[in-house]
Amino acid sequence: MAQAKRKKRFFDVEIPIIKKETQLQAFEIPELEGRLITYDLTRFLRGKSAIFQLTVKTKGDEITATPRQIKVLPSFLRRMIRKGTNYIEDSFSTECKDAIVKIKPFLITRRKISRKIRGVLRKKAREEIINYAKDKKSSEIFEDVIKGDIQKYLSTTLKKIYPLSLCEIRILKVEKEK
Repeated sequence: MAQAKRKKRFFDVEIPIIKKETQLQAFEIPELEGRLITYDLTRFLRGKSAIFQLTVKTKGDEITATPRQIKVLPSFLRRMIRKGTNYIEDSFSTECKDAIVKIKPFLITRRKISRKIRGVLRKKAREEIINYAKDKKSSEIFEDVIKGDIQKYLSTTLKKIYPLSLCEIRILKVEKEK
């Protein structure tokens, strides 16, 4: 006997963090569980080149995408660095309410500064981000990075040490969920 042919269909996937909807192709809904979506946020963030990775989770007929990683592209950062400035980057993992996240801040100063001041800026940025993240859920942190709230908060606190021309979270990634 001949096998009945199955046909792939499009399923709507809700992305609540940016209030958008996208479609994925599959035979049935359970197949979508755990699938990765890569979403370009460049237009959403008005020219700041960023890529957003999401993991699909299904619950009955409801399909949603939860954030996994947001990454600002190196081309955008290269464009922001000017001659006569320094950049400061760091990488660390921190705990939030529902996961362990890896955060990589990226700071650009207005002028060239000494190594000691760069070290102080790096330490203060790490300290502020850890304090900011410990009482929030990972989805709230992703939302704040997309809106630019963390960057604005960090820039104003670090301005007291040395004024920055750019304060950005280069990579925010969920390492392990609790």
